[in-house]
Amino acid sequence: MAAPVIETCHVACCANRTPNVVSWSRGGTIAFGTCNSVALYDPQERRVVAVLNGHAGRVNAVQWVHREDCAPESHLVSGGSDNRLILWEAQNEKFGKSVECEGHTGPISAVAAIYTEGSGILVASSASDSTVRLWLYTDNRKAECLHIISFGSGFMMDVSLALLPGSRGGELLLASCSQDCLIRVWKLFAKSGTDIHTEDDHTIIKMKEDVFEVKERDMSSVFAVSLETVLAGHENWVYGVHWQPPSYKGGELQQPLSLLSASMDKTMILWAPEEGSGVWVEQVRVGEVGGNTLGFYGCQMSPDGSMILAHAFHGALHLWCKDQDKEGVWRPGVVISGHFNAVQDLSWDPEGEFILSVGSDQTTRLFTPWRKQDVKLATWHEISRPQIHGYDMQCLAMVGRFQFVSGADEKVLRVFQAPRNFVENFANISGMSLEKLLTSSDSANLPEGASTPALGLSNKAVFQGELVPKAKEEEKQFNSVSDQYHESYFHPLNLTVHLLVFQTVLCPSTYSACRLMMNLLHDSPRLCPLQASKVEHAAVLLWSTGTWRQLQTLPCHSLTVTQMAFSPDAQLLLAVSRDRTWSLWRRNLPSPESPEPQFSLHAHTGKDTAVHSRIIWSCDWSPDSKYFVTSSRDKKVIVWGPCRLEDESVPPPNRIKPCSSLLDVGDSATAVAFCPVLCSDNRQSHALAVKRLRWRPRAGRAGRENNTKEEETDEESEAEEKSSWVQLASASADHSVKIFNVNKLAL
Repeated sequence: MAAPVIETCHVACCANRTPNVVSWSRGGTIAFGTCNSVALYDPQERRVVAVLNGHAGRVNAVQWVHREDCAPESHLVSGGSDNRLILWEAQNEKFGKSVECEGHTGPISAVAAIYTEGSGILVASSASDSTVRLWLYTDNRKAECLHIISFGSGFMMDVSLALLPGSRGGELLLASCSQDCLIRVWKLFAKSGTDIHTEDDHTIIKMKEDVFEVKERDMSSVFAVSLETVLAGHENWVYGVHWQPPSYKGGELQQPLSLLSASMDKTMILWAPEEGSGVWVEQVRVGEVGGNTLGFYGCQMSPDGSMILAHAFHGALHLWCKDQDKEGVWRPGVVISGHFNAVQDLSWDPEGEFILSVGSDQTTRLFTPWRKQDVKLATWHEISRPQIHGYDMQCLAMVGRFQFVSGADEKVLRVFQAPRNFVENFANISGMSLEKLLTSSDSANLPEGASTPALGLSNKAVFQGELVPKAKEEEKQFNSVSDQYHESYFHPLNLTVHLLVFQTVLCPSTYSACRLMMNLLHDSPRLCPLQASKVEHAAVLLWSTGTWRQLQTLPCHSLTVTQMAFSPDAQLLLAVSRDRTWSLWRRNLPSPESPEPQFSLHAHTGKDTAVHSRIIWSCDWSPDSKYFVTSSRDKKVIVWGPCRLEDESVPPPNRIKPCSSLLDVGDSATAVAFCPVLCSDNRQSHALAVKRLRWRPRAGRAGRENNTKEEETDEESEAEEKSSWVQLASASADHSVKIFNVNKLAL
């Protein structure tokens, strides 16, 4: 079979902020809604195996259609804010849209589905239009609305379908939760004809029963509902309950009496009746502590009951696994994570070992491959959030190996430096040599860690001398009120991999500048922030990364500059703007009067010479610095060039022209990137994405190179890896960060 051209390496995403958006299948796959898509996650492989796109609005509810024989599911139901219900079906081990149901006039909030006789599927859906609709799906891939239940002005929070118990003494247990912090378990059972007319014996204390009758054609059945138990243990609203799935043991279907609940008090409780008394008691309580997490919206249990999962207010998934060696002990597990709002920008580190991303969720996140000792291939994980901000993040750029600059809506640039403690923990996860990492960074000036002062907003660097505790005599001498409190609350720790994955690592803020930064890109000591809300402010600002002072202002555009890019040889700076033009700035040699290099306008397009008819969103340079590419809302991608600084026979404006036919991509081209490695036949390749595209600066796949401390480098296999593969990372408005492996030999 031919090698794939592009394969998905990693998808970083999280669950939507709704209670019914996560479902665990009998086959072990976790389905959850993320933005307008449904992600299928394998907790064993720790990666997203598929992303189902079909909704035009946020996905609010996801439910697997469980089979009676407990076999892996082949159908999945999802409902979204686009008022649509979609039934997904597995074909050739891939899920695709089977049927789409339209009828609700409001966003769908909950779904449930079961198989009926004749291989049909009965689906129930509730929406904000105060109705519950029953749908019947048949083999001819058509869905019919059987009935509409209206609740007037009421709003149904959840729906559930179950088969009523038969006349053989079977009972059905129904668990409900509410905002009174309580969980109620109801027992539903069939009553015989003689039991209906029997008068109650008031001398016996028993729960009151509600009796109802179900009629079908000429037959009728009578059922009774009584309260089985009330479970009290949570301290806030209970948003989700989930029974342990049934399983076949010894050829018989068995249903364990184990109930899982999740609450906004940031805890999950596993309930079960005691063997002797039958009283429901709390078996296990797990959860999160501290102020960095919010309450849980829902919970799920694995098919064998060995893992439990909760999803939180901000979409984070929390996984606990049963310790097989110690009974009653549950340990936190590693699970997928990502942004819970649009991802605006991302950047590779100069060596291509990890990715930093920023988003409208006001966070900066770091993703890197993690290679376990017993696993050959590495898996990508979020290991740090260097910045948690109070404004939506907009842009990001790496200045060094462990230093980056970010900008947000408050129009302030902030520079962050990784502390030494993070570098040490990063070496433990990635398997790289700590000496090599410290050599690639300015290890002498690295702080030990970071802490947030009691009355401060920015992370403060903590250096080696500040970690020495004061003597008892010095602690008793207070010159002011502030002397009573320690300035540093940082304590260096070498954490295990599992704890580090869940730890928020603070990076000290080393500098702030009151300017809006839209893009900065290069390893030279220059960055290019800008602010552009008015014509006179639409200028590019140059900063020095050595002194962090402004060097130069480059005015040219009349509207917002949307992106900038340095050429790989650091001689040219390209800027594109909302005014549909681009400008090219040339780097001049430093002089005795001006030791810092200055930039001058080399070429630009005007309103009369502009080729793009709408805003230019993105730009990038070819590896040889001879060509650059622009992408625009007018659906065009244009390659410009050649850019030869030594050729002065032709004026630059006339020399730089479109050097290829216009590429019409069919929709707004919001991101573009050149591959940093030349193809085998010297062709240039580029790709498109939603918000930002970044090629890995090195050839090969991160985590595949043999760079561990224990293993010797296999030069032959590493050379083959670099000659075959390159990696492309994309950031999107669908809340996800994706990394793709591109096979150069298959292009």
